[in-house]
Amino acid sequence: MEEINLSPEESGQRKKRGASYFTVLFSGFALLSDGYQSGVISFVNLFLGKIYGDDVFSADMKSRLSYSLFVGAIVGQLGFGLIIDRIGRKFGLILTTFLVIFGAALSSASSGTTATGLLWMMIISRGVLGVGVGGEYPCSSVSAGESADEVAPGKRGRLFVLVTDVVIDAGYVLSAIVPVILLAIFKDNLEPVWRLSLGLGCIPPLSVLYFRLKMADSKSYQKSAMKKRVPYFLIFKRYWFRILLSSGLWFMYNFISYPNSVFSSVIIDSVTDGDSIIVVVAWNILLYAFYLPGCIGGAFSVDWLGRRKTLAYGLFAQGIIGMILGGVYEPISKNSVPMFIIMYGIFLALGEYSAGATMGLNAMELFPTAVRGTCYGIAAAIGKVGATIGTLAFIPMEDAMGGYRGPFLVGSGIAIFSGIIAWFFLPEIGPNGLEEEDAAFREYLIQNGYDVSTLGTKMQNSEVTISCLNSNEEFETIASKVNRN
Repeated sequence: MEEINLSPEESGQRKKRGASYFTVLFSGFALLSDGYQSGVISFVNLFLGKIYGDDVFSADMKSRLSYSLFVGAIVGQLGFGLIIDRIGRKFGLILTTFLVIFGAALSSASSGTTATGLLWMMIISRGVLGVGVGGEYPCSSVSAGESADEVAPGKRGRLFVLVTDVVIDAGYVLSAIVPVILLAIFKDNLEPVWRLSLGLGCIPPLSVLYFRLKMADSKSYQKSAMKKRVPYFLIFKRYWFRILLSSGLWFMYNFISYPNSVFSSVIIDSVTDGDSIIVVVAWNILLYAFYLPGCIGGAFSVDWLGRRKTLAYGLFAQGIIGMILGGVYEPISKNSVPMFIIMYGIFLALGEYSAGATMGLNAMELFPTAVRGTCYGIAAAIGKVGATIGTLAFIPMEDAMGGYRGPFLVGSGIAIFSGIIAWFFLPEIGPNGLEEEDAAFREYLIQNGYDVSTLGTKMQNSEVTISCLNSNEEFETIASKVNRN
């Protein structure tokens, strides 16, 4: 068998490509925690309600526990968006990993001298966890997106969605399966069930910690990082509309999607009317299973059909299904629980096919590398504000509109409106969009008198210097051979 001898340059390129594979894979994998922690709280709410009753675990306490993760996530998304632009992608990834591990462990260990004290500790712990989970959005998504072109040129959208949104949705499915297994083990002893359900969320970040410690920043970041004298006024002047567009669409999507996840087990519990808790959770597994075909379909659609059309068509379809579901909610929920679960699942799947697959992708692609983390963090944080407001408004909508049909009807109207906005205003980003936007942004800075020689990291500048030296050495060698001849 012949031995293949690679030149130092080819060997270096192969190592860099391998590093990019690891960056894409392990950047996205910890997002499993976001899906898991956002989904599992629906079951924890159900268990705590059975343990403590409505007097202690009131509707207000239930809402606080549900949205505490979102509030922490807003802080994490804004803070870590800045951190990964100013300090580095790798630093942000490692710090968010530790925060998620610490927050999940603290939530699982919640205690107090009274039941109310225990619940307040859980609320605060979930807030800490939220900072880490929120930080994962800009850190993981931006790192994965920037390295995707190095791994699969021309298929950035598909790869990005597969390692981000699909991973998040897999976390949702796991969040439904784990409580069923624990209920089968512990039966009616619900305290270890909710504690372990929360604590097992430590596993995804623990599994990627070692690999994240070995990561390097993406090549595009090393080339275009802006660590000094950031011209925020110029940035806002150029990108204000894109920030507004991506943030507004994400706000509306999360206003619809998160409450329908957080309160899904409560909705199913009301529909099944008296079934055992394990039956309710089992129905929830079926419901959450609809997430995966939706986001996988979206992953292939964003490169084939395009980002804008995938988003708009999916939102229109979700709005139509939601209107039908809201209109026939009473008869279908009372007479055919399986049909209700299927329609509910299709409603959620269409959200994942459209907005779920494109929100993070758009926020990553619409901005240049130098400020991608910051702008992505702003859009994601506004999205989490939508999730928080939607969660808080869910019960008032239910009360005002005569039951759970209300949130479906309101959400459907918002989905159709979002689809219209996306169709008319969202730009379509091509395969070379990241490089083109970086070049356009650099030219914009030059036109406005900014010194672009300060862009890039020390590592990149060192590589450029070494490359120049190597080129000079090669030139001198060639010149000496010519002179001898």
